[in-house]
Amino acid sequence: MIGFDLSEEQTALQDMAHKFAANEIRPKAAECDKEGKFPKEIFQKAFDLGLMTGFIPEAYGGLGLGAVEACLIEEELGWGCSGITTSLTCNGLALTPILLAGTEEQKKEFVVPFTREFMFASFCLTEPGAGSDAGGIATTAKKDGDVYLLNGRKCFITNGSYASQYTVFASTDRSKGHKGLSAFIVPRSLPGVSPGKKEDKMGQRASDTADVLFEDVRVPAANLLGKEGDGFKIAMMTLDYARPTVAAMAVGVARAAFELAMQYSKERVQFGMPIAMNQAIHFLLADMAMDIEAARLLTLKGAWLLDQGRRSTKESSFAKAFAADLAMRVTTDAVQIFGGYGYMKDYPVEKLMRDAKLLQIYEGTSQIQRLVIAKEVMMR
Repeated sequence: MIGFDLSEEQTALQDMAHKFAANEIRPKAAECDKEGKFPKEIFQKAFDLGLMTGFIPEAYGGLGLGAVEACLIEEELGWGCSGITTSLTCNGLALTPILLAGTEEQKKEFVVPFTREFMFASFCLTEPGAGSDAGGIATTAKKDGDVYLLNGRKCFITNGSYASQYTVFASTDRSKGHKGLSAFIVPRSLPGVSPGKKEDKMGQRASDTADVLFEDVRVPAANLLGKEGDGFKIAMMTLDYARPTVAAMAVGVARAAFELAMQYSKERVQFGMPIAMNQAIHFLLADMAMDIEAARLLTLKGAWLLDQGRRSTKESSFAKAFAADLAMRVTTDAVQIFGGYGYMKDYPVEKLMRDAKLLQIYEGTSQIQRLVIAKEVMMR
């Protein structure tokens, strides 16, 4: 039997996340965007509420929430500010590889501490010459006795300036391309690890994005996730889990833009009547509402499959591509409804439009999602 009602627990989590977004995130969003400020005080409050540890199983000190619950929370936080939300939830991306492929010892050593102390972890896959093409990764990890010598540069790393731990994907055999990638847990405390240039971004400016440099870092062999050559598989499994939550954030951004556009269209009078009375505005708002609902349903289906222990590669890509493109379209149309005011920083829709663009780029571009989808449907 198919049902769409949320449980009492899910509704309570959704309400809690919405209140946090309304009371803690939104009042600071414009300031953080303008100044490129990284709001640690907001993140600390989020940690105290369990918003940064919900994805971690109870056995390791987290709340043990499922993917559906994570998406419900992410939509509300994204409604508040997607830049703040990106940094707030990035520990999930960085620690999921350990939860999926780590040993019990690795989970206890490298995941449990994040439930006890407020700190950040980062997921290090992208490089200057290797974004969508993971096989082009130039960072290397060479075995030297009981350590690996790690050398390379990662870029566009969320929370890279602040992370105390990195999940790093490096090549242990460059002749094998993506099949030669391996994954490592790299504490920031190891000599040779250093954050690099912090990026000055168009949108999501409250989120820290930086280079991370690795120079002859001696990573214990015990910090290898799985086996040598498992890195690409671990990265793709992780992204299957991450993409529905990014899609949920995109739904939140689109919903915020829709609500603002709806309110403004009822207040803005032209030719003697609110512009909401014009059919052209009617159709824009109707399409926004319809597509937001469709994106939410795609997102929840992808998350539900993960909670059932089923493969969700195609559905996760459906959700991520559709929702990210939707967020860009809805925020653009919201600016159009606001007219000249929408282009001004005094009004919030221009920020939403800038923020939305990144949703089409990170964790797999909208074009890469279509390649994944095409591969999945052609396999049948």
